[in-house]
Amino acid sequence: MVSIFSPFQLNSENNSNKKMRGKSVSGKVIFALCVASFLAGSLFTTQMRPRPSDYAHHLIPEQRGKLDAAKHECDHKRKLVETYPRDVMGEVIKTHEAIQSLDRSISTLEMELAAVRTNKMTGQGARERTSNHTTTLRRAFVVIGINTAFSSKKRRESLRETWMLKGEQLKKLEKEKGVVMRFVIGRSATRGGVLDRSIDAEDAEHGDFLRLNHVEGYHQLSTKTRLFFSTAVTIWNAEFYVKVDDDVHVNLGMLVSTLAKHRSKSRIYIGCMKSGPVLSQKGVKYHEPEYWKFGEEGNKYFRHATGQIYAISKDLATYISINSGMLHTYANEDVSLGSWLIGLEVQHVDEHSMCCGTPPDCEFKSEAGNLCVASFDWQCSGICKSVERMKKVHSACGEGDGAIWNVDF
Repeated sequence: MVSIFSPFQLNSENNSNKKMRGKSVSGKVIFALCVASFLAGSLFTTQMRPRPSDYAHHLIPEQRGKLDAAKHECDHKRKLVETYPRDVMGEVIKTHEAIQSLDRSISTLEMELAAVRTNKMTGQGARERTSNHTTTLRRAFVVIGINTAFSSKKRRESLRETWMLKGEQLKKLEKEKGVVMRFVIGRSATRGGVLDRSIDAEDAEHGDFLRLNHVEGYHQLSTKTRLFFSTAVTIWNAEFYVKVDDDVHVNLGMLVSTLAKHRSKSRIYIGCMKSGPVLSQKGVKYHEPEYWKFGEEGNKYFRHATGQIYAISKDLATYISINSGMLHTYANEDVSLGSWLIGLEVQHVDEHSMCCGTPPDCEFKSEAGNLCVASFDWQCSGICKSVERMKKVHSACGEGDGAIWNVDF
């Protein structure tokens, strides 16, 4: 049957549909529907998600066995730590000692590499080794390099007559205590000239020089210091290397005892740490030509050991030797050394006993039982008129001639 609609009915129906399509759903209703759908979905998912324990029922026997074994091992390790804490700490200590041993081995290999490199580049140390007909490094506890000059023969004699041993005693000290002492000097501008021959004659008499392949000069002290460390590590396998000036009084026993306190540590830099002003004025003592590198006028240097005496450990001396060709030198040698070490993981030890004053300062400390490692006058950067006064300082502040033989380290 065909339904017949009147035009009026058709128009009414069309108008009704248009009104229905014209109604819009508000944003709030849509947002509410979305939130409701999300919550319903979350609730459904949570109810349907299996618990962790449910997974075990779906594992094949082999997987279940591995899971149980892993759980048993974790429980066993936990109980072991709780029951035997000392055993665990023992293993930790053994591991730490093994790491330290490996570190020492690496340091030794680096030192040997430095020796080979230095010998190839400069031929340093050949004289010392060939005189003993051996190519192996000589073991020592400390190598003390006493910086000296061609014109300082009387200073050297003042040391030999006071705190520095000589002759057979010097050899005995090196053999029995591992304490090596050498006057450190380079060559004259006229190689083989009268100055060189005078040192050769003095060395033949006393046997207490270390000659460097270096032209002597006050403004070359930084280079000389670098060459001393680079050369010393190619000859002696020592735990420490010390640089000291020839106008400074030293108590050897106190020096060795002080170093021995730090022998188990690596990368040690010991001395009287200071931070003096950077002097930009030309013509003044200790003028720094490269003052602009240290910032604004009036700035101070970074912390470093004063140049009269300081000590570094073997690994630092090795570092200097390996990198000798690229280490920058400043006008002042103590600043140069500090700059070589400033960017490394180095322990700076501020040891005030290494910079006592001359009497009455060191004398008062000696009477109080606080013997000094080294004594000098700050205003002279050494003992003022050291040739005349060294014996007096030694008498007032010395530890006794036999002290070094009684040091146990």
